[in-house]
Amino acid sequence: MTLLSLPLRRAWLGLRPVADAGTPAPPRAHSPALAVSLSSLWMATAGNLALWHEMSALGMLGGLRGVLLGIGTALVIAALATALCSLLAWRWTLKPALALLLVAAAGGTHFMLAYGIVIDPSMLTNVLQTDTREAADLMSLRLAATLLLIGVLPAVLVWRLPLRYGSAPRRLLGNLGMLLGGIAVAVALLLACFQPLSSMLRNHKQVRYLVNPLNTVWAATDAVAKPLRRDGGVLEPIGQDARLGSSYAGQAKPPLVVLVLGETGRSGNFGLNGYGRDTTPELAREHVASLRNVWSCGTSTAASVPCMFSHLGREGFDARPHDYEGLLDVLQRAGLAVLWVDNQSGCKGVCSRVPNVDTSKLQDPALCPGGACLDMVMLQGLDERIAALPAERRARGVVVVLHQMGSHGPAYGKRSPAAFKRFQPECETASLQACSQEQLVNAYDNSIAYTDHFLASTIRWLKARGDRASTAMVYLADHGESLGENNLYLHGLPYALAPDVQKRVPWITWLSPAYERRAGISTACLQRGADERRSHDHWFHSVLGLLDVRTAVYQPALDLYAACGAG
Repeated sequence: MTLLSLPLRRAWLGLRPVADAGTPAPPRAHSPALAVSLSSLWMATAGNLALWHEMSALGMLGGLRGVLLGIGTALVIAALATALCSLLAWRWTLKPALALLLVAAAGGTHFMLAYGIVIDPSMLTNVLQTDTREAADLMSLRLAATLLLIGVLPAVLVWRLPLRYGSAPRRLLGNLGMLLGGIAVAVALLLACFQPLSSMLRNHKQVRYLVNPLNTVWAATDAVAKPLRRDGGVLEPIGQDARLGSSYAGQAKPPLVVLVLGETGRSGNFGLNGYGRDTTPELAREHVASLRNVWSCGTSTAASVPCMFSHLGREGFDARPHDYEGLLDVLQRAGLAVLWVDNQSGCKGVCSRVPNVDTSKLQDPALCPGGACLDMVMLQGLDERIAALPAERRARGVVVVLHQMGSHGPAYGKRSPAAFKRFQPECETASLQACSQEQLVNAYDNSIAYTDHFLASTIRWLKARGDRASTAMVYLADHGESLGENNLYLHGLPYALAPDVQKRVPWITWLSPAYERRAGISTACLQRGADERRSHDHWFHSVLGLLDVRTAVYQPALDLYAACGAG
């Protein structure tokens, strides 16, 4: 038998080939359990820096008991992550799933640490609806470093790790063992740490939304399951009996009403509402009524906008079995001309059935520096856009919705041009923690000053058309904002946990004298009720009352203008 025939003889005997002396042996293949365990431990420790930071700030990690609580919490998370990953520990799914979870955990770590946010279904919805301009504002070297160190590099190591999966039945048994083992370890540790853990979760509910990557998995599962809980194929019509009221009979001047949908407006930072800074000097010179005690439907655009244009109110909207038409559908059904002008990331479905236009990507060199348009761009060409609406509807009345970019963060400095940067120094970066509290508030207040200019300019635009229309403007923001208070930034916290600054919003009404006479509303009366508690629940019905649109779906008790003459 020659040496050349040895490999053939070994193959015939069923033996594994032996590497030549100069050839390195193939790397040893490992069980998928090793990749799952190591990844789970990494995510439970390095991937939960935001959790450890919060627990430390709450004084939960001090002393020997605190250290043991931290170790026990990490092991519980690792055990639950192992149980979760065991469901995906198959040849074609394990490595992609681990890589995705590692990168997601790294991204969540960055944003939870940088902005004090938590990850829940509403926050994930915000992420999924973020457009490229908003995403670009969030990019930073710190984000890149966190993704690389906590997510990408571990994912690469896992991907390069040789694994042996064995036959399908054997893999099934192995996965079942990981699942049951992970659950058993988690239950045992939970029982051992039950008292301090339950106390922490009961008294500090925000902690449960910081557990990475379980928070992301839960939020994604909820987002996928939501269409199953709600029949998305049904759009229930409302206000089919909608008609124009008596004020339209023989009218000489039809109504021209501009509804300004504000973005990220903190009621407390408006000078009109008693703020220490004069952020609203132009509006102060107009005869407006500013409501100071108004509460939002949600803490994000995705949650608030569909809710505030709904007839259901916040609680009813969250519990709805299917979708309904909204305010704009009712106005259009009544016979009015309706136009939505968007300078943001879309109308979240509320303008889908009415004429709409997007100004956010216009190429105006003065108003769209760097590809992001300032809100004044929405007034350019507005007459021509209105003229393109059906003439028979325009003759009855026109309703225009202007959806602002407003004070959208974190790049507050981009929301105002140089002429309106009165408060200095301002924060010029999207990495908000790199700025002082003063710089951050200055940048935000400059954006409010520009909103003041935009609203006052809209009023002046309406006044110039008062010879042929009865004009009015109503401004209402979708949600507020955190500006570093208690180390919280931006918005989007779960409603029950969110601070008031994320939920308290400005509502400003301007009525021309002709509109006051038409609707019988006294602005002075509205001003006297400035501190009464209101909410987004009032918006749908108040707009119907203001425009004298009659329908059975209208609720006079929720029309805040009714007490001052409308409705």
